[in-house]
Amino acid sequence: MSTFALTEPWWHYAGRGALTYLGLLVLMRLCGKRAFGEMSAFDVIVLVLVGGTLRSAITGGDTSVTAPFIGVAAILATDKAVGWACTRWPRLNRWIEGRPTTLVRNGRRDDEALRRENVPGAALDRALHYHGMETEGDVALARLEPNGKMTFIRKRS
Repeated sequence: MSTFALTEPWWHYAGRGALTYLGLLVLMRLCGKRAFGEMSAFDVIVLVLVGGTLRSAITGGDTSVTAPFIGVAAILATDKAVGWACTRWPRLNRWIEGRPTTLVRNGRRDDEALRRENVPGAALDRALHYHGMETEGDVALARLEPNGKMTFIRKRS
């Protein structure tokens, strides 16, 4: 067998790549915003394991050089199509990206929101310090954005 010969028709790999992308998008969305935020050592481990595990979902038992490229091309095309659809349908975009969550309002920490979003208090404290604030008392509004990043608006002095 040739290095470039496929064991299945090309569209199998394209379909598998697209379905794998969409399936992983749903799983990541169900995991919540924190999965998209700053990556810890645990997040890197999960990312590597997920990538290694999903390789066989895309290429099956095919060992050619061609199959992974077809799968990756399908993943990139699906990502482009999802982005295109999200710019045209706000409801789809809200479902895929989610909504921001208020973590601090007028200097008061919302412990329930922190628990719901799986954000430890220490992570909020680190983000406060990173943004040059000592405590949540310095904050008018802090949000966990859909991309997993925390944004802060300082109280006016």
